[in-house]
Amino acid sequence: MSQTRDRILDAFRDQVSDDGVASATLEAVARRAGVSKGGLLYHFGSKRALVDGLAERLRESTRRNVDRAEEGDPVRVFLETSTPDEAEARDYWAVFAAVRAGGQDVGADTRRAVAEVFEVWGRLLGEAIDDPVTADLVRLAGDGLYLSAVTGLPVPDRPRIDAVVRRLIDAADG
Repeated sequence: MSQTRDRILDAFRDQVSDDGVASATLEAVARRAGVSKGGLLYHFGSKRALVDGLAERLRESTRRNVDRAEEGDPVRVFLETSTPDEAEARDYWAVFAAVRAGGQDVGADTRRAVAEVFEVWGRLLGEAIDDPVTADLVRLAGDGLYLSAVTGLPVPDRPRIDAVVRRLIDAADG
């Protein structure tokens, strides 16, 4: 992806995260990205294309994590990626906000991309952990950590998170 496209997506994400979906007009995003409206439209023809672009960025991130999980320990990778960095958390917040707001700015592909993230991890954990209840506990704990980070809610400090991860890995290992 080009630097300009990334800068525009970052500007869109930040506009939605800071001021809400309705504030993310093409003009506001172009201004924030430091490009002309024509430059923005060259890369993204609509607000819907911006939402789709951000969802695709998240889909790619998930693919990389799933590839890592399939090569090694899905439980460990899932839990390690359950505390995203700030940029990824803001990406998800913007996509979740857009999906929640609904309307013509959110297409079926974006809704599918969000659902796929949860579905793929549920499948991988279900395959990796013999007990389905333990698999659900691991997934729900990881999702809770992730959603806390995405929404800006408090999360435990790093040592506590590491202890939770160890406990869940031990439980998954039986």
